[in-house]
Amino acid sequence: MPIFHFKSNNILHNISRISRNNVMGYLRKAYSRTGELVIFLVIFFGFFVGLSIKMTLPNMLNTFMNTAYKLLIDTVFYIMAITVMTGAISKLFVEFGVVILLEKMLKPLMRPLYNLPGVASLGAVMTFLSDNPAIITLSKDKTFSSFFKKYQLASLTNFGTSFGMGLVVIAFMTGRGYGSGAVIGLAGAFIGSIVSTRLMQFFTLRQYPELNAPVSITNIDDSYDAKLQSNKETQEKEKLGAFMRTLNAILDGGKSGVEIGLSIIPGVLVISTIVMMVTFGPSAEIGYTGAAYQGVPLLPWLAGKVDFLFDWLFGFEYPELIAFPITALGAVGAAIGLVPAFDASGLIDNNAIAVFTAMGMCWSGYLSTHTGMLDSLGYRQLISKAISAHTIGGLIAGISAHWLYVLFSLI
Repeated sequence: MPIFHFKSNNILHNISRISRNNVMGYLRKAYSRTGELVIFLVIFFGFFVGLSIKMTLPNMLNTFMNTAYKLLIDTVFYIMAITVMTGAISKLFVEFGVVILLEKMLKPLMRPLYNLPGVASLGAVMTFLSDNPAIITLSKDKTFSSFFKKYQLASLTNFGTSFGMGLVVIAFMTGRGYGSGAVIGLAGAFIGSIVSTRLMQFFTLRQYPELNAPVSITNIDDSYDAKLQSNKETQEKEKLGAFMRTLNAILDGGKSGVEIGLSIIPGVLVISTIVMMVTFGPSAEIGYTGAAYQGVPLLPWLAGKVDFLFDWLFGFEYPELIAFPITALGAVGAAIGLVPAFDASGLIDNNAIAVFTAMGMCWSGYLSTHTGMLDSLGYRQLISKAISAHTIGGLIAGISAHWLYVLFSLI
């Protein structure tokens, strides 16, 4: 009986100690997040209370909902229609070898411009036709990655992102009647991609010279088996005939376009709505009414303090236009969602579209994708360098597009 009592005391003591440790751990964790909680509450309530004081609470809430609704109906579905059509076209390009032809045409440019092997051009084509993550799918292929050194493979994050959703952005801008600006913007994005990729390689080698080594290939048999499986699937597709392959490509590509269109809805509705509410002001005639696209023009006011800088760098005549590149940092789909409102307000021209296209393509939401992309490649330690290089690359893309447009206008 005394022995049992002694053991019971030990058990109770251990349980008590574990409970105290758990409670103290929870309290330490809660205390460490208190500052984060306070900052969030201050920003959240400060933002909406500030808007409601200026607009009144009913008008602010109505504008918030009406703007999101208008973006969904007028912009998101339009973008989705474009992604479905471009998805079908890109799938046809893949099915009938146009992508391979483009890859062979672009291959000679890779080494002198990007310091990348020729096969990297396939990554540019695939991300241009789809979105940033396509480059990761390629880089995970062991046969593809065997052509690279480690620092080059890491720089694929910057290289591929520079062309993300390029076809969608250009088709969107062209569809609104700004084809020349979109083409010049493509050239600007091309320049920005070179700067971003080269800077990423420079930053990486400067701190991690050991990455100047070939990518080690393991499990090559798995890659070989996958290649055999791919060849088998290709042979089975060819048996279907050209008509069925065309039909399947259109349907599969259209389905992938729907998925891209759906994936951009949160960014367009949430981010674009918030950005618009700090970009546009009240109606000139009747003030705040709760209509869509109203707000407190805080962002133009801040940009107006240094408008000479944006005018010289990007040729922006209106400070409101700075909202596009800021939004493109997180999501290019949300950024192009701003264009119809700018267009309706008479704020944009082909110069602005050239800069929008260049920065939208080059940045294409890199702040929201670089971390995951580099983590999946196994180079998490290079995230800050990739973001720094891509920030500079996107700025160079916008500046290049503006001055290319100025040169084009003089010809």
